[in-house]
Amino acid sequence: MNKKLLIPLGLFVGLLVLFAVGLRLNPREIPSPLIGKPVPAFTAPVLGQTVSFSPAQLQGKVWLLNIWASWCSSCREEHGVLLELARQQRVPLVCLNYKDTDTEAQQWLNAGNPYQIVPVDAQGKIGIDLGVYGTPETFLIDRAGVVRAKHVGPLTLAVVNQWLAEVQ
Repeated sequence: MNKKLLIPLGLFVGLLVLFAVGLRLNPREIPSPLIGKPVPAFTAPVLGQTVSFSPAQLQGKVWLLNIWASWCSSCREEHGVLLELARQQRVPLVCLNYKDTDTEAQQWLNAGNPYQIVPVDAQGKIGIDLGVYGTPETFLIDRAGVVRAKHVGPLTLAVVNQWLAEVQ
């Protein structure tokens, strides 16, 4: 058999394997290099206040960091879930208002604010450190300040319940 014919055949088989693996992947599961590592240190101004927020302030607590913006249609979809989480008071819910204006963010929150703290990332620099692809995204941070999970897209109570069962 001609060895030159084996090269294209090998490449074709390799591509088939890659496609087969790719078809089994869940597009909502975007791997994060932060899983198992400390949440990046940052300091951000808090919306409508003269104070700042840093993740170190929540050291010793399990908490959720939700990345959202008033312009995000998927954020509207998850808003009811976040309001329910706030009502349950099971875990501190911090948001990072991402690439938004203070006025529009405040107007959004006037209709219902599920967050305990609303740090602002107007330029998106903190989002870069977090590896944010878009909004909404939510991170589970454990008591040691380590990122344990990341969810891309609208958050659900099922996801939060699973996360909290794993860390508490």
